Amino acid sequence: MKPFLTLALVSAIFFPLKSALAFDPNFILSDEELQDSQAMDLNQIQAFLERGGLADLKLEDHTGRTRDAADIIWRTAQQTHINPKFLLVLLQKEQSLIEDEDPTQKQLDWAAGYAVCDHCSMNDPLLSRWKGFGKQVNSAALQFIEGYLQDIYTHGKTAGKYGPGVPVVIDGETVVPVNAATAAMYAYTPHLHGNENFVAIWNRWFGREYPSGSLLQAAGQDGVWLVQRGYRRPITSASVLSSRFNADLIIQVSATVLEQFPIGTPISFPNYSLLREENGKISLLVDDTLRHIVSMETFNKIGFSEDELVSITSEEAANFTEGDPITLTTTHPQGILLQIKDSGAVFYIENGQRHAIFDKSILEARFPNATLTPAQPVDIEQYSEGTPLLLPEGYLVRGVSEPAVYVISDGKRLPIQTESVFLGYGYKWENVHTVPDDILALQPLGEALADAAE
Repeated sequence: MKPFLTLALVSAIFFPLKSALAFDPNFILSDEELQDSQAMDLNQIQAFLERGGLADLKLEDHTGRTRDAADIIWRTAQQTHINPKFLLVLLQKEQSLIEDEDPTQKQLDWAAGYAVCDHCSMNDPLLSRWKGFGKQVNSAALQFIEGYLQDIYTHGKTAGKYGPGVPVVIDGETVVPVNAATAAMYAYTPHLHGNENFVAIWNRWFGREYPSGSLLQAAGQDGVWLVQRGYRRPITSASVLSSRFNADLIIQVSATVLEQFPIGTPISFPNYSLLREENGKISLLVDDTLRHIVSMETFNKIGFSEDELVSITSEEAANFTEGDPITLTTTHPQGILLQIKDSGAVFYIENGQRHAIFDKSILEARFPNATLTPAQPVDIEQYSEGTPLLLPEGYLVRGVSEPAVYVISDGKRLPIQTESVFLGYGYKWENVHTVPDDILALQPLGEALADAAE
C-alpha cells in the first residue's frame, strides 16, 4: 500500500476537480485476472456463447482440427494459461462475435484482430497465415502470455514501449500503466477507445458488486475507501485507517470499479476521538456515533485531556448519529477487555454492557493489539448482558473441517464458491483465517458472491 498524502491534499484525492472518469486508462485489468485460466470451464464457456451464433459453430483450431468454438476457447486458455473470460471479451471487442447471432466469415477469420493493424489490409497475403478463428484465438493468447508479459517481466516493457510505470502518450493523453496486464493491452490495442470498449464489455459481463465492509483502493492512487450500504466512504488518513480497519484487507481495483459506488460520508477521525463542536459541545466518537459528554466533571473523571480535543463544524457533526450521552455513571466509554482469571473467558465491556468473546480467533480479529485486564466473575456480573461479538466486516474466513471460504459482510458469512471468484475479487489467500466450525456457524449464512455472468 502506498503512503497517505498529507491531509492538505486529502480533498484532492477524494474529490478531484476533474469529474470522475468512467474509464481509468491506467488500469484495465489485473495481472491475476488476465492469467486466471480456470475462470470458466468448458460448459460455462459453451453456455456463455449461447447469447450468439458461436454456440452452434464448429471451426478449425490452430492445428487444423475441427472443434466447437467453446472447445477452442477453453483449450487455448488451458494451454496458454490465459483467462477464457479475457478471450471472450477480446472476441467481442474486436469483431462483436459473442453476441452476433449470425457472424460473417470475415468476423470469424479475424476474430481476435490479431496481426491486423491500423494501416494493414486483411487481404494482404502476408497476413493469411493468421487467418481463421482458431489461429486468431491461439495467436492472440500467445502474444499476451509469451510475448508481452514475458517481455515485461524480463525487460520491464514490451519490445515496443509499454510497461508498468512507463509513461506513454496514447491518442494525445499521457497514460502510465500500473501493471503488466494494462501495458500489454496497450501493446495490443494502442488506442484509448478500444481499451475503453474492452473495459465496458468486461464490466457488463463480469463486473462484481463488492460486499459491504470491503476496503477498496484504486490502483496507482493513495486513497482507501470503505464500501458500506452501497456507498464508498473515503478514509482520509492513515491514523483513521489503523484505528478502525485491517489494512491487510485492502483490495486493489480500477477506478472504474470504485465509480460504481456513489461517494458517502468521509471517515475523517480515528475511533474514540474527542470532538468539540462550534457551540462547545464535546463528544466521544465511537465508530460513527457521537456520545455527548454531559459535563467537564465527567470529562475530567474519565481522564480525558483538553489537549486531545479536535474542533469540528456543525456540518461535520451532522454526519454522525447521536449516541447515548456519557455521564458520571457511565463506565468504560472507550471499551475495555476483561479476562476472568480462572476460566480465561474474555468479555468486552462498553457502555455498561458485557459482550462475550467466544474464541481467540474473534479476539484477534477485532482487537489485534489487545491488552487484557484480569478480572473476577463478580467484576463481569455487574454489567448487563449484551450481544456477543462476532467476526468483523470484510474478514476472510474458513472453518476447520471444510475448505469453503467466506467473507463477512453485514454480519453474515457470504460463500466464495470458486477460486476464480476469489481471485476475481482481488482477495489473497494469505488473508484467509481458519476458525473453529462452531465460531464460523455463529455468523448467519448469506448469499454467495458471484461474478455478474454467473
